[in-house]
Amino acid sequence: MFDIGWDEMALIAVVSLIVIGPKDLPVVLRQMGRWTRKAREMASEFHRGVDDMVRESELDELKKQVTKVSDVNLLRQEVDKAIDPTGEMAKAMELPALNVNSAAEVAPPALASVTEPAPEEIKPAEIDLTGAPARPPEP
Repeated sequence: MFDIGWDEMALIAVVSLIVIGPKDLPVVLRQMGRWTRKAREMASEFHRGVDDMVRESELDELKKQVTKVSDVNLLRQEVDKAIDPTGEMAKAMELPALNVNSAAEVAPPALASVTEPAPEEIKPAEIDLTGAPARPPEP
């Protein structure tokens, strides 16, 4: 950790034994151990605090992204702009307002007569979407 070899450790032990004395050396070593433990606890607490701050900032970013994605109105507006930029389709699909107070204005649609023949069936070959003139049906 500090790049202290065995010879440096032996020198420190001899100097501390001479300066502190053999009687007080165990007390001093115990106190140094407590300080070291306290310093390690503080360092790990600081490390946890930094990790929590990073985690919170990442969660805030994720919340912003989720809020941005889950904003349905914004998403719907973007889809509407992509599909119908001029708004013509939306206007064509709007239902006319009905006056509920007057029952005479709202009449049911006329029913087709039962005796009326069914319209001829259109074959797929007769449908031309290109705008070219229609071909006469084959006999």
